Amino acid sequence: MSFTKTKLALGVAAATLTLVGAQAQAAGASAERVADAAARKTEALEAQMQQMAEQMQAMQAELNRVKTASSAKASTETAKIQELDHWMASVKAAPEASHSKDHQVVVRGGWSALDHARGNDSFLKDGALLSNNRNNEGYYYGGAFDFNVNNDLFGLVDDTSFVIELGVEYSSYGQAANTVSETYAQALLGDGAAGVTTEAHRATDARLRINASPKIKFMHGSKFRPWLIPVGLDINVLGVPTNAVSVLSSGMNFGAGAEYDIFRGIVVGTDVRYHYSTSKLDGTPVDGFNAGGYVGFKF
Repeated sequence: MSFTKTKLALGVAAATLTLVGAQAQAAGASAERVADAAARKTEALEAQMQQMAEQMQAMQAELNRVKTASSAKASTETAKIQELDHWMASVKAAPEASHSKDHQVVVRGGWSALDHARGNDSFLKDGALLSNNRNNEGYYYGGAFDFNVNNDLFGLVDDTSFVIELGVEYSSYGQAANTVSETYAQALLGDGAAGVTTEAHRATDARLRINASPKIKFMHGSKFRPWLIPVGLDINVLGVPTNAVSVLSSGMNFGAGAEYDIFRGIVVGTDVRYHYSTSKLDGTPVDGFNAGGYVGFKF
């Protein structure tokens, strides 16, 4: 009986030990699985941390690049602003530049003489139909605009200006009998009409000249400047028509003179000119000589 109890006790103890061993094995396997899972999670976390570290390094590098570029741009802009400030300061400090006044407007006048008077002793000859004026001397006045093209004669001569002159002048050579109206009066009133030569039977021998001429002025920069016109264009307009009732003719003019800047662009000068045409205007002479003075204003 006691042996049986002993065997039963041993059986229970063996079963208990078996159960405990199985539980221990199961616990060990579970612990290994937990450790493996923890190890994998740790590796995944380490990989994520490494990736985040790399991203942070890339972001830091980009931030540094942006900061460097911004700093360089700011330095460049600051340098430009400083340069602009320096330039503005130098401009304000510099004296106002004075530009040379090379163009000019002039008013002129003087004595004028024709090579031949309009009329002569012969009736209906040499332009005497409408005026028998035998006076070939008179006066003129007018004005001109000098446009300065350059001051080195197109690179050929230093301190020598090339100028285009555009001018107009009025000249008068007095009055004389209008041969047409006077002849009609004599025909109507008889010989006694010789004394009726009043203003109604007189004609003023006046001329108008328009010229466009190249002018060469020497000694640029000096107060005293001589000049010459090699040859220029003339347009002659007769106040009293010719025998053929023509009033226009073309011609040439040649001139020379000198001027002096007396005060701040106000100049005084003198000139002589000869006006020449290849032929008379329908028998009426237009060639003549001018000599006079002028006052000019530079701008």
